[in-house]
Amino acid sequence: MEYGKKIRNVAVLGHQGSGKTTMCESLYSVVYNTEKGSVERKNTISDYLQEEKNRLSSTSSAIVPLKYEGYRFNLIDIPGNDDFIYEALGVTQVIKGAILVISAPNKVQIETIKHFNLLRKKGIPTLIYVNKMDKENINFEDLLSDIQEKLGKDAVPFTYPLGHEDKFDGFVNLITLKARIFDGTKCVDGEIYEDKKAKVFELNNMIRERVALTDDALLDKFFSGEPLTNEEISTGLRKAVLNAELYPVICGSAAKNIGLHTILEMLIDYLPSPDDLKPYEGLDDQEKVVTRKTVSSEPFSAYVFKTLVDPYLGSISILKICSGKLKLGDEVYCPNIKENVKISSLFYLCGKKQINIDEVFAGDIVAVGKLDNLATGFTLSDKNNHIIYKPVKYPTAVCFKAIELKSKKDEDKFTPALNKLKKEDPCLEVRRNEETKQLLIGGLSETHLQFVFEKLKNNFQIELNTFAPKICYRESIRKTAEGQGRYIKQSGGSGFYGVVSMRFEPSQENQFDEEIFGGAVPKNYFPAVEKGFFEALKQGLLAGFPVIGVKGVLFDGKYHPVDSNELAFKMAAILAFKDAYMKCNPTILEPILKIKVNVDNQYLGDILSDLSSRRAKVMGTDETDHGITEIEALIPESETLDYINRLKSLTQGSGFYNREFYEYEEVPQYLVEKVIKENSLLNKEEK
Repeated sequence: MEYGKKIRNVAVLGHQGSGKTTMCESLYSVVYNTEKGSVERKNTISDYLQEEKNRLSSTSSAIVPLKYEGYRFNLIDIPGNDDFIYEALGVTQVIKGAILVISAPNKVQIETIKHFNLLRKKGIPTLIYVNKMDKENINFEDLLSDIQEKLGKDAVPFTYPLGHEDKFDGFVNLITLKARIFDGTKCVDGEIYEDKKAKVFELNNMIRERVALTDDALLDKFFSGEPLTNEEISTGLRKAVLNAELYPVICGSAAKNIGLHTILEMLIDYLPSPDDLKPYEGLDDQEKVVTRKTVSSEPFSAYVFKTLVDPYLGSISILKICSGKLKLGDEVYCPNIKENVKISSLFYLCGKKQINIDEVFAGDIVAVGKLDNLATGFTLSDKNNHIIYKPVKYPTAVCFKAIELKSKKDEDKFTPALNKLKKEDPCLEVRRNEETKQLLIGGLSETHLQFVFEKLKNNFQIELNTFAPKICYRESIRKTAEGQGRYIKQSGGSGFYGVVSMRFEPSQENQFDEEIFGGAVPKNYFPAVEKGFFEALKQGLLAGFPVIGVKGVLFDGKYHPVDSNELAFKMAAILAFKDAYMKCNPTILEPILKIKVNVDNQYLGDILSDLSSRRAKVMGTDETDHGITEIEALIPESETLDYINRLKSLTQGSGFYNREFYEYEEVPQYLVEKVIKENSLLNKEEK
């Protein structure tokens, strides 16, 4: 069935514990008249992973589809924990409608602000659902002030709570001026309480004024005292919400099903249908910009915004159909791998449940299976009309752990398991450090990595030991010195004879040169000397780290017409390096990272102070939109091993940062001995 204009794709966001999963569960129960699951009983539709049941909170986005009054809603329940921010980034790339859930007792929390800023940045029309209004000591006026202070004055109440003796039992729809009262089991039509009427009419007038501001003709009409028609109000409000100029605030209780029908009606009235969306922009094979409208008559295109990997069933790619239609058995083109792929499995997802279908149309969300070569961020398109969409830019891994298997018998399945998790999680980084011989797993935080280790155990029966990663230090020299290397061994027959005099001086990069006169060392031995020099650089004499920034110059030597050979001159160069090294005033270099830290302005002073204590050099600060400052700094890698934990602590969980290697820099003299000692201990432990 083609729903066309009657599709609404809705991201459900908010701080952890605000009640997003409960709201989705309650909406499903209300629409289909089914028994409602609960997070505590571990039987909700969207929290179906074992890790989610263990934590009693969402760790992966899940789809809860609804059919209501001829409309199809795809609700996507997104984790509220910042460790899984990549879920929100992936979904909001393609979803153009959202519900932001706020817990009334907790008011506006850190992750609420972060999610709202993401929605506002992307211009996504958003309804704000204030949940848990049935809890004690809730003051809606204070709550609304907190919302408008932290999210902006464009958050406007569309409903107003009702209740006797401070007990919430319903609300007034401020647009229609109709009351809905909770009778103990469901909401029924009721009267506006007398003591609430003045406030209700005041807010209704405020909404009418906001509508008038959307159009000059309506503004003239409003100020002339002529009432706006219901159609004018509805049209004006929809326009303002679609343009993300107005954010309707709805109050309710998901646990008691209060405010849910209002949400369903407002999804229809105020969130965009496919034909409200701007055309999607992508590139064709010649990298020229092309567009696709979200209609079924356009050539097919889709974007993979999430990947699930089942240990037994393989990959499941979740697509937003950006244009055209897709049929079971179709062959489509994937520009990311430059291959045609056949759609042999097509289905809707309801939590983990798969509902097989034969065809899907523009604007809808669907899943395809058995395409293990697809990944998150990939595009699918008509094989005769190619397009590729720009993928999401995800945060970089900032927290790393070195790992080893607890059991050697898991070696064969370990790499395939990691590859599957990487397909699901675009922020997961796995790499082997050839220098330290450690296998490293990187994520967004300690909690993020613990979740990964938990999945490895639950889904693949793999358990790990974890360690702090070693820092890849370097050694270098600070002054020029000369050394002599003599490699002479004669014991009858052909022996070894190589003597070199070499100069070692500081340089931008490792390089070899020669200044031989008179044939003291024949040219054919120069490559052997160079080879010995570069081999010697692999291990410095201070702590055994690789040596960088040295120029080695061969300026004199001796050879024997019978006993000299390449090995002798190679070994002589190594000995010359060792002879000169300590005279070159060597030191330790440490890796420096360039980091970009994003924090709320209120925490800026604390973060700058903490960075200073970590030997960081702040290169600049840039205040971005919505009270967020980006700090760019250079910081030693050794000072970042626990930085994400400290950053989260100082910013109440809201701060985050990205990192990249910048350069090597000399370790302060007072720390050199400490680095040498620590590395010596690590080497002893390994042996």
